Parts: sequence; structure tokens; C-alpha cells
Amino acid sequence: GIDLVAMSVNDCLVLGAKPLFFLDYFSCGELDVDLAATVVGGIVEGCRQSGCTLLGGETAEMPGMYAKGDYDLAGFCVGIVDGPRIVDGSTISVGDVIIGLASSGLHSNGYSLVRKIYEESGVTGDDIVPGTDRTFADVLLTPTVIYADQVKSIMRDLPIKGMVHITGGGFYDNIPRVLSPSVCANIRFNSWEHPAIFDWLKEQGNLTWPEMLQIFNCGIGYIMITDRATADDMLPRFKSMKTEAWEIGTIVRRKEHQEQVEISFD
Repeated sequence: GIDLVAMSVNDCLVLGAKPLFFLDYFSCGELDVDLAATVVGGIVEGCRQSGCTLLGGETAEMPGMYAKGDYDLAGFCVGIVDGPRIVDGSTISVGDVIIGLASSGLHSNGYSLVRKIYEESGVTGDDIVPGTDRTFADVLLTPTVIYADQVKSIMRDLPIKGMVHITGGGFYDNIPRVLSPSVCANIRFNSWEHPAIFDWLKEQGNLTWPEMLQIFNCGIGYIMITDRATADDMLPRFKSMKTEAWEIGTIVRRKEHQEQVEISFD
């Protein structure tokens, strides 16, 4: 439930919009009241973290459409922002700084691959993720971070040129959404901490880091792009909010036929 709200709210936030309300849709073959209550409880918690209202929703029973215990979940968020304050990346320029905010883990993206790797690895939910003291069940089911408080706090006082929610498509597909054709995001891969689960997935799935960054957030759930002076003011503020954040790259001039996201692994 929290993940459902997070995917919608974080996408509103990147435009500078304040989340107003959320509606959900829950469908199943036969309603399990306890299960539905648990899921809706997660949605309520996600709305609480977002500062938005759960305005309503729909619950549908469709016998024959779902296997026993299966259910489908959808929802959407409406936010509001004054026209002049819309954050669309149009002012991003060479020399701007890219700030990455820590994710809590996988953020409900790439799970088709995660399930395949998990099943083929032979581990169980009670096994400990290498390099941590947490179980696979705990790590793989950690809810997505909702960045509403951080974004609202920063935007109240500091100018932000562009924001990116790192979801499906990872770095390579999401960051170009806020870049003009004339610039490129130069990312330094070793500038932030990579949660151990991503190392495990890379090794078990026989993947490269570029492949991982095309699928997963690899530790960065949200990105802000701003000028140098503002970036220097932002980082201490994130620390005061107990939010891990790093300077992970810069905006450079794009050469002809150059990709808009380049990641260095030095």
C-alpha cells in the first residue's frame, strides 16, 4: 500500500506539485477482509507520509479473474502547483550539480527480475542478505521512500531546476526526462553508498553495473538538480532531516550523438 502511494506521489513531486489527494482501486476474486484491511492500512500510511488525503477508492470482487489469494492494486494522486513554479528542467545548464537522495532499497521496481533471481538462488526469506544483518524478506519488502517532506522543505527556501524519481528504467531512462538536448548528466557511480542487496542481485543475476542501473535505482531513489551555490546549502539541510544525500554528478555540455546519461565507474 505504501509503495502504491509512493509511486504516484513521488511522480507528482518532481514537477514541484504538492500532493492533494489519492484514490485507490483494489480487485480480487473473493474478498479477504483482513488482507484488504492490511493493504488499505498501508495506503493510509503512505498518504500520511505524503501529507495528502485518501479521498476514496473502489473494491471489486471478480470471481474467475484471479487465483485464490491474488489481488490487483492501482491508484493515482492529484497534486497542485502554480504555473510559474512548475519544475520542468528547462533552466538546467552546464555546471549544475546533481544531488542524489538515498533509497530504502528496491522501491518496488524490477521485481520480475528480482523474483527470478531470488527463486533460482535457493535462498529463503529468513536467510540473511550478505553484508547485512537483515533477512531477504525484510530487505525485499521494505517500502518505498516518499520524498514529500524533503522536497517541500527544500523548495520552500531554495531554487530547484529539475527533479527525477528513479523508478523503472533506472538512471538511463528517467534522468533524460528533465534534460534539454544540449546537455548531459555525468554521474559518478562511486559517489554514493550502494545497499548490499544490489551487489547480491548483480552477482546472482550475472549482470553488469550498467545493466543494473538500467533496471534498478542502485541506492538513489530521487534526484535534484540545481546550481552549485544552492547544492552546497542543500546537503547540510538533508543531513538535518536525517536524509542521506550525496553530490553524485554534474551537468556537462552534450557532444553530438552522445548519450544524455554517462556514468563513470572509476
